[in-house]
Amino acid sequence: QVQLVESGGGLVQAGGSLRLSCAASGRTSSGYSMGWFRQAPGKEQEFVACISESGGRAFYADSVKGRFTISRENADNTVYLQMNSLKPDDTAVYYCAANPWGTSSSPGAYPYWGQGTQVTVSS
Repeated sequence: QVQLVESGGGLVQAGGSLRLSCAASGRTSSGYSMGWFRQAPGKEQEFVACISESGGRAFYADSVKGRFTISRENADNTVYLQMNSLKPDDTAVYYCAANPWGTSSSPGAYPYWGQGTQVTVSS
């Protein structure tokens, strides 16, 4: 079992940047692939990015490719999502999740979830 806590959300103007963090406790996150998902009001949950256990492979949704970067620091049990060139369409609650079975863009593949952090991008 692993517990996940996100932080770093907030209000930012379009074109700005934020860095989200996801701190893992309990069984360390180093044995898990990690993902970031988001959910905007009235919309389904959406895959954003994921990273392999070692950090050697990362995958992104087309909507964020070139703007967002996922990374991890296994020594600190922390995963990051650097978000640049933010757009109003990026407004959502962002969740990190842990997957012991490998990288995936499907929310159903992740048994462990954080509580989410709100990101609001104003135009």
